[in-house]
Amino acid sequence: MADGWPLTGRAQAMELVADAVGRRAGGGGMVLAGAPGVGKTRLAREALRMAARRGARTHWAAATRSARSLPLGAFAPMLGEVGADPARLVRSAIEALIPGARGGVVVGVDDAHLLDDVSAMLVHRLALRAGVTLIVTVRSGEPAPDAVTALWKDGLLSRVELQPLSEPELATLVEAVLGGSVDSHSLRRLWEITRGNALYLRHLVDAQLECGRLCQVRGVWQWRGHPVLSPGLTELVDSRVGRLSAEVGEVVDLLAFGEPLGAGVLAALAGAAAVEEAEQRGLISVERDGRRLPARLAHPLYGEVRRARTSVLRARRLRGRIAEAIIAAGARRGDDLLRRAVLSLDSDVALEPQLLTVAGWRASELLDLRLAERLAGASCSAGGGFEAHLLMALVLFWRGRCDEADVELDAVYHLAATDAERARATVPQVANLFWGLARPVEAESILRRALDTVTDEPSQLVLTAMGAALDAFLARVSRAADSARTLLARPDLPGLAVMFAIWGLALGTGLQGRSDAVSTATGAWTDTVVQRWGETAPPAESSMLMFVFAHVRVVVLRLAGWLGQARAVAEHFRGLAADTPGIAQHMASVLTAEAELGCGRVRTAARSAMQARSALEHETDPGGWVFNSLLVSTLSLAMAGDVLRARDALAELRPHPAHRYRDPEVLLARAWVAAAEGAVGEGATLAREAASIAATCELPTQEIGALHAAVRFGDATVAERLTVLASAAQCPIAGTAAAQATALAEDDPEGLDRASVQLEGIGMRLAAADAAAQAAVLHHRHGRTSAGTAAAVRAQALASACENAATPAMRAMLQPSPLTDREREIATLAATGLSNRDIAGRLVVSVRTVEGHIYHACTKLGVTDRSALAETLGLGRSTPSR
Repeated sequence: MADGWPLTGRAQAMELVADAVGRRAGGGGMVLAGAPGVGKTRLAREALRMAARRGARTHWAAATRSARSLPLGAFAPMLGEVGADPARLVRSAIEALIPGARGGVVVGVDDAHLLDDVSAMLVHRLALRAGVTLIVTVRSGEPAPDAVTALWKDGLLSRVELQPLSEPELATLVEAVLGGSVDSHSLRRLWEITRGNALYLRHLVDAQLECGRLCQVRGVWQWRGHPVLSPGLTELVDSRVGRLSAEVGEVVDLLAFGEPLGAGVLAALAGAAAVEEAEQRGLISVERDGRRLPARLAHPLYGEVRRARTSVLRARRLRGRIAEAIIAAGARRGDDLLRRAVLSLDSDVALEPQLLTVAGWRASELLDLRLAERLAGASCSAGGGFEAHLLMALVLFWRGRCDEADVELDAVYHLAATDAERARATVPQVANLFWGLARPVEAESILRRALDTVTDEPSQLVLTAMGAALDAFLARVSRAADSARTLLARPDLPGLAVMFAIWGLALGTGLQGRSDAVSTATGAWTDTVVQRWGETAPPAESSMLMFVFAHVRVVVLRLAGWLGQARAVAEHFRGLAADTPGIAQHMASVLTAEAELGCGRVRTAARSAMQARSALEHETDPGGWVFNSLLVSTLSLAMAGDVLRARDALAELRPHPAHRYRDPEVLLARAWVAAAEGAVGEGATLAREAASIAATCELPTQEIGALHAAVRFGDATVAERLTVLASAAQCPIAGTAAAQATALAEDDPEGLDRASVQLEGIGMRLAAADAAAQAAVLHHRHGRTSAGTAAAVRAQALASACENAATPAMRAMLQPSPLTDREREIATLAATGLSNRDIAGRLVVSVRTVEGHIYHACTKLGVTDRSALAETLGLGRSTPSR
């Protein structure tokens, strides 16, 4: 790769190479083998540069096919002559490369499999000479001269097989080159198209940057649109593919537009001999899958290049041939109909509305909403009727185009001919109004009207269950739970009604800290509820709702303290969305952020949440996912101590009308930002206000979380209320939060030590770090230096495991000072750039009082201005406001 693209993912190989070039006196070296583009040449050149920096004499020779006809052709540039007597040439070459036969020489030979026999003999002789280090590259699977293969077969040089970049290695490399975070879907696409080939990757990324398809949105790099192939990348692929006959080209083209294809189908389309030749040349791969032999292109870029060069009419003809071949083969596998429908969209075969609709529902089940929209649109245009328009409306809703969905749903409702169809149209209409357009009052009105008019009992049950789910989201938790229990007691509950009822139960009782709800919400879905869910087979329109359901589970689990289960749910859904572009991946990122926040991995949580927020920049907010991402971003950034970005996230965060159960957390996010800014007292006040809101809504789990935040800010006044809540709640967070609050109120450092251990035990490592930090301060205050040091070491280790989070409790432990709490609070706010008037307004004191506290703080700390004050407080330089 060219300069500017750092070596990464090659640490082990680089260590071996460094060791080889470091042993100049003993000679030896290494053979770097691998497929084209994995970075062999780059690594070898880096080795020679390393040797030169150490004072070695270096030489570089590159073998080529054109120079292969001349003896010592690869070494001609450095020797100045070729074609004479081979033996004399080898002797002369050794003398030229190693004058005086003294050590300290490193020779690099690139593409040694292309060496002529004399050059290969020279390389072999050099490998036998003391004081010469060889760094040789060869292409895996290519024939090489015997003298070259003897290098590793006879043990003269060690051989290292370089593999393509793994996905994590590719992500590290791309983010290093771009200098910022890249959204997970873009990284996945880059890996899928390049398969970790570093040279292909470099050309692909450069091309997307040049054309503007790879750009930053809210600080996150995103790749949008189809790949643009640069001439350089196309030439690289062409050189790998080589010249193709018409027959083999047909094989490659058929797979470019229709892979995977069964080997029998492909042979029927292109001829068995051509298929065999393509496989023998490494252009396609055929691997057994059960009884099938699916054929695929050996590398995704082969298809990209061939598709880019294919005319529109030829492409339509190829797709049509493949679609007809799938029909002829029987279309026996589950997704054969989907593939046939997709191929028919842009082919010369007639469109079938029913096929397009069925395929569209299947695409939505697979979470590929862009494809589902294409299929639904084609079916609607071809007269697909109610089913096609219902599918289109749902896809528009889930893709965030909620105004368009509202119009389409009105048309769907008028196409409905039965009560069952009217109910199926009502569910997405209510969902779109409630979550998409954030008009819960109107949504509930339509739901009540439908319940009054629909007489079909299964439809009535679905609508009633949806009402329970809406109640839970609107923080009417008792009503939601009662309704959900009544519904789930029925053996005849339809699948969609089961899902909505479980939402109501999980939120309705989970937020009340009830053990039965927590058990349900933790994912122990092996009981009769799950069995019934599977038996009732939820309809295809519930596929995307599963992510909302997953979010409900993760939030309840995180708030209750069941953090292992929360991460398990998030991981499961991230896996489901891994290969699917669009909203499903963004939802999965929010789930990951919620789970990681609970475990204290605050920077990972912020990264995932901000990636989701960035990806949704150009869309409306389907289901409140932008709101959820901003909420988690604000909390995690504030806990990480990233004040500026936490402020930015908070500035966008607003309560969501359809997510009233999260109102306490919105206020708690304000509390954490205030505390991160240094206004710890204000943060504690806001946390108590959040707890009050939760108490009013009968959300004890939320109340416990808010009061626990106040405790972490140093509030010693809430222990009694937490103890009362803990006596009724049956979830892990309740008792541990009460224990920390009691120890803080009683000035008991040993109690805080125990609370820290308990918090770590349930997975809340950052809260455990705060408890340990508070214990360290109290131990030192009581003169127990050893115990204080031990607690401080524990706190720092836990904070380090939480990606070096910087909470108020950690700052107070690490930066002891002679300041009073009020002086420290005002000084910290001043150091972060707030003006005296801003500080006075936030703390409800006079400007003169603020000035006095800043003066006293500066005097005690021996500083004269705000910049020095910021450095002394460990906040770096600030920009003072006037």
